Amino acid sequence: MSRPEDSRRLVLTGGPGAGKTALLEALRTVGFSVMDEAGRAVIQDQALIGGRALPWVDPGAFAEAMLAWELRSLRLAEGLPGPVFFDRGLPDVLGYLDVQGLPIPAHMQAAAERFPYHRQVFLLPPWREIFIQDQERKQSFAEAERTCAAMERTYRRLAYQIIEVPPAPLAQRLRFVIEQSRLGHGEPASQFKAS
Repeated sequence: MSRPEDSRRLVLTGGPGAGKTALLEALRTVGFSVMDEAGRAVIQDQALIGGRALPWVDPGAFAEAMLAWELRSLRLAEGLPGPVFFDRGLPDVLGYLDVQGLPIPAHMQAAAERFPYHRQVFLLPPWREIFIQDQERKQSFAEAERTCAAMERTYRRLAYQIIEVPPAPLAQRLRFVIEQSRLGHGEPASQFKAS
């Protein structure tokens, strides 16, 4: 399936507890724009207000809340200079529904197709040595592996190219992502870094 792309939008995806947040913080530290993950923020907000849009209460409502968050992130990114790294993207919402065994509503499929990211997507597989559970991340390591597989399937189905980020010290992962990022005519993302 061929689709247009927005070469300024770069996604990091994978299973929970794979080091995405640390890597995105490192990208932010060296000057890149970063859009935060929907899932964790939605869970925190819903827990604070006693809402039902939680993965263990109403997975469908949780998916809708994540969709709204991701669409807003895309709008916010339009005004940012240079490349923008996303902690997950719209296809992750579809991948989440896949993991839950829920149907993908037409409007969510349409959103993932209408708002494309850079064709290269960075996948961080589960890494047992750094995996931990917390208040928002209740999945087991086996669930993290299933989630990662679903994200990879979903992005591939939408014609993205998967680049697997190897388990390594943070500085090496940061260098890997910057070197592997290609924007426009193939220039490394580091040449477009915000000052």
